[in-house]
Amino acid sequence: MRALILTLLATPLTASPVPSGQDVTLHEVLVDAQESTTYLRFRFIAPQIAAGTAKISFEVAGADMLDLCNKVALPYIDQYALEGDKIVISFMDRITEFGVPDPDATQYFESFRPESGVCIWDEF
Repeated sequence: MRALILTLLATPLTASPVPSGQDVTLHEVLVDAQESTTYLRFRFIAPQIAAGTAKISFEVAGADMLDLCNKVALPYIDQYALEGDKIVISFMDRITEFGVPDPDATQYFESFRPESGVCIWDEF
């Protein structure tokens, strides 16, 4: 059984600059409590990951996701007293509904675990 709680943002939060220089905006934060793990999902709009010649690759975006985990997710978690086992940073080239497949959208995901005040990459 899955319980999903949406934490709404009053206004979009631009989270630039990131190492790649792309523009990203925090779209929403989800607290996704599953059977044994609670995921704190930070969903960012990152238009430059869209298919095309100027596309930001997953390898380049990975450094951005780690940076956002440390500089945006951890302070947000502290500010709103959220609790979770893992932090998932996701990039989407357009707004998509969480959990609903969209074959036209480009999306990247990375999972981290908060440890001693920093984000540590954690394989899904």
